[in-house]
Amino acid sequence: MKLAVVGAGWAGLAAAVRASQAGHAVTVFEMALQPGGRARELVVEGLALDNGQHILIGAYRETLALMRTVGADLGAGLLRRPLELRYPDGRGLRLPAGPAWLVFGLGVARAVGWTPREKLALLRAAAGWALSGFRCAPGTTVDELCRPLPPAVRALMIDPLCVAALNTPAPTADAAVLLRVLKDALFGGAGGADLLLPRRSLGALLPQPALAWLQAQGAALHLGRRVQSLAALAQGQAAHAGSGPGPGSERGPRWAVDGEAFDGVVLACTAAEAARLAQDVAPRWAAQAQALRYEPIVTVYLRCPGARLAAPMMALAEGPQAPAQFVFDHQALGASPGVFAFVVSGARAWVEAGLEATAAAVLQQAREAFPAATWPTPPEVLRVVAEKRATFQCVPGLHRPPAAIAPGLVAAGDYVQGPYPATLEGAVRAGQSAVWLLQAPAAATSR
Repeated sequence: MKLAVVGAGWAGLAAAVRASQAGHAVTVFEMALQPGGRARELVVEGLALDNGQHILIGAYRETLALMRTVGADLGAGLLRRPLELRYPDGRGLRLPAGPAWLVFGLGVARAVGWTPREKLALLRAAAGWALSGFRCAPGTTVDELCRPLPPAVRALMIDPLCVAALNTPAPTADAAVLLRVLKDALFGGAGGADLLLPRRSLGALLPQPALAWLQAQGAALHLGRRVQSLAALAQGQAAHAGSGPGPGSERGPRWAVDGEAFDGVVLACTAAEAARLAQDVAPRWAAQAQALRYEPIVTVYLRCPGARLAAPMMALAEGPQAPAQFVFDHQALGASPGVFAFVVSGARAWVEAGLEATAAAVLQQAREAFPAATWPTPPEVLRVVAEKRATFQCVPGLHRPPAAIAPGLVAAGDYVQGPYPATLEGAVRAGQSAVWLLQAPAAATSR
């Protein structure tokens, strides 16, 4: 088939690679001048940073497999460490290596900052979740699911894990999705919960190697080109002279992308862009995509030459004047010395307060959270990056649009229907599934 992939984020790249592997002729359209979507490289004063600090975990099996396929060096690009929620004051939890349940039990037993009673309460709750098959009643929030847990367990583990995985605060987050994440990460097999911390920019991890791989396979790549129109073709109709059925096509082209005929189209752009393009051909699907609501993430990059943290990634106590939940030491990751990324997830209130106020609050939080000796000189703000539509709000009862839109037209992105929140792994799996749907004899539609 001759396939068009609209969008070169992680979902679009996954779709394009999978389609190329299957022998299809692939054309990729990307409105930005560089690939990666919301997980892309950002150059600041000559430093290769990112548009927001990201991490991967060991359970991201499809993402890691895709990186290997396109030739990314995982050993050089990712620092693998056991899951650790370590706070500046020494409190926290660290999982050792080993079988999932044993690892979790040992990690909780050795946790610093919890009483024996609090540790037992968490172990009982985890056992109850496992016995229920990691399922809960529809409409349950994370707050409701974890209400029996002691406040210290909530504050040191549940709340930071929830906002890190779902980018939605516990009072409004969908407990069913969090349970699925916990099942796959903490109890899905050895190493599933391991943290994979980027040593390089996100662009070097996947987007750049994927583009080079696709180019070597003969794919057509159009960066800096926003698709303007999508139209259905009558069976066998060609949009442009000479643009007949694609290789392997039996029914002729079905869709015209900016006038060029294709047998199938993957809308791997944002939900808003996909809705714009699908509005005339699938208005019901477009309305569902447009109805999604979003939660921002803010990354505040601080610079302080000579400063070092006790670990490459550390958890922080969030509060009314303390926005960030995590901080990353780029020198400890083998990247830029003296650069620190403070991450504010579920950042709606801080975005409304303004990025200047957010940066000032993070600066104050950095000074108060760590001993004065941590900072040889006062840290300075290097850059503040706000991804205002970082993820959809992962709330109970959310109706995410399906991947299948119409025959030969599918959507791919971390927002389509699925068991996972908006993550890199969710995006990659959606891209791969989109190609499978196009190859299937028939797919449900959402016209």
